[in-house]
Amino acid sequence: MSSNVGMSSCCLSGSVHNGTPSGRVEKVGELDTYIAEPESKSKAKTIIFLVDIFGFEFNNTRLLADNYAKQGFYVYVPDILKGDPLPISFLNNVEPPLKDQEQAGLIDKAKNTAIVAGTLGTWLPKHTEATVKPIIDDFIKHVRSVPGTSKIGTIGFCFGGRYAILTAHDGPTSVDAAYACHPSLVAIPGDFDPVTKPLSLAVGTKDSLLDDKSNDQIKDILDKKSSPTELVKYEDQIHGFALRSDWSSDKDKKAMDDAEKQGVAWFNKYLS
Repeated sequence: MSSNVGMSSCCLSGSVHNGTPSGRVEKVGELDTYIAEPESKSKAKTIIFLVDIFGFEFNNTRLLADNYAKQGFYVYVPDILKGDPLPISFLNNVEPPLKDQEQAGLIDKAKNTAIVAGTLGTWLPKHTEATVKPIIDDFIKHVRSVPGTSKIGTIGFCFGGRYAILTAHDGPTSVDAAYACHPSLVAIPGDFDPVTKPLSLAVGTKDSLLDDKSNDQIKDILDKKSSPTELVKYEDQIHGFALRSDWSSDKDKKAMDDAEKQGVAWFNKYLS
């Protein structure tokens, strides 16, 4: 039986990063999409970003897409939420950094729980797998048909992390390699048993959604695969660290940078 690992206030946490994205937005298939091109303009190594609940306009996501483009990848960030992300304001009032979490009282924790229940309780039913997966499948099909496109990878964060894992299953819309950072709402073993494509995972040891027991279960499943897999743990990192780390913390900034390097190395190996 599969067990689902849910979504909590961690999914609404993190920091907004400064910087001006250098890509552009245009319609790709049926979706508004942020595009970050490599200097060569080559689509030979294409990556599709599958966003978290803050959507494709989130500054952190676009800046990270730009970073991957600088490494030679052609990057698409499609609006898989179709104009219905959660507001960025939640980053500032829900789920503080780890050091503040450890000092939080019961009242603060109860407040966070209530905010999450009120927010996600109405949002998640509008973005179920039955709704989101066909959107992603159609986008992958469209990108496959774009002239010059060779191999395709997916990278997903939190909400989008699970869908990156699903694209590593065998099927007409599977990709050549996938990378999931702190995925939420995963089913263990259900989402991992069908994996047949190269899959990399980045998880934090302080992630309230994927504890060590869950990660060890996932690793045991992946270690039995004939396809390449890896699960990398980042010490003292909470949910969302690979996209929303607090850059004022050297340790957290390094973890985010290392998670980016993990993805770049994975895609260089399996999209080449």
